[in-house]
Amino acid sequence: MVLSLFIGKFTISPDDIIQLVIFNLMGAETPHPSVYKTVVFEVRLPRILLGMLVGASLSVAGAAFQGIFRNPLVSPYILGLSSGAAFGAALSLAVAPQFPVQLSALFFSLLAVGFAYYIATSRGSTPVISLLLSGVIVSAVFDSLLSIIQMAVNERALQSIVYWLMGSLATASWSKIHSTLPLALAGCAVIFLLRWRLNVLAMGDEEARSVGMNPELYKAVFVVAASLAASSVVSVVGIIGFVGLVIPHMMRMIFGPDHTHLIPLCITFGAAFMVLVDDIARAGMGFEVPVGVITTLIGAPFFAYLLRSTRSGGWE
Repeated sequence: MVLSLFIGKFTISPDDIIQLVIFNLMGAETPHPSVYKTVVFEVRLPRILLGMLVGASLSVAGAAFQGIFRNPLVSPYILGLSSGAAFGAALSLAVAPQFPVQLSALFFSLLAVGFAYYIATSRGSTPVISLLLSGVIVSAVFDSLLSIIQMAVNERALQSIVYWLMGSLATASWSKIHSTLPLALAGCAVIFLLRWRLNVLAMGDEEARSVGMNPELYKAVFVVAASLAASSVVSVVGIIGFVGLVIPHMMRMIFGPDHTHLIPLCITFGAAFMVLVDDIARAGMGFEVPVGVITTLIGAPFFAYLLRSTRSGGWE
């Protein structure tokens, strides 16, 4: 995080940045140009903090979904969250600009997850396979609606939609952090506090009932918490793929499947990973690349490795 403050297109010497931080911590007036303070504290710092929040939230949500579904190939978008958010954002950008993009994306992402869970639930039971299939159905519906919007809008609106879909931290601000933080923290906190129950759910419904635990209740709690965490960050930065898939699985491979350790590790490494990838996205080339493109380029080969190395794509 500290090193990321030194990275950016606007050139500020490391000495000036260190002095700016010290002066700001002491509450003293700085002799540096005001634009330096704006770049460091209004552009770079909120971007870094939002990146950490996005990485931690997507990683924790991914770990929770993988524990529920007992499958390491599951991502936070498995129940149609990304498709719902994309449709909501497109609706706001192209059809109903009076509704904020963030609010519209958040509403439709949660609506998509709610539909998927409702379709999968029958007679008080929510089988994992039914959840997976209902997620496919809901994703297909919202993807089709998104396609209709993309075909109907003008070129400028289409560019805005495509850029949002690629996922980027370029528009990070303190207001976005303030609006995202409560839901993201609430979702992550619930998963963190109940993380040991994911170990029981990962063994299967029958095993969970044998120890006196209600698997349907806790599946619903984890689905809601993970969806809140993921939806809140996706609504402000767009679709950033593979973070919620790669980080939990990488942590599980290195440190083991115990969720009491896995969830804190996902928070830490997910935040660090997203900041690192964003540094590459804004400084690795002569122009800024949407961070979602970089995470996909890193995550896709890793996902292919998982498919080939994990027997039947199941829980190892």
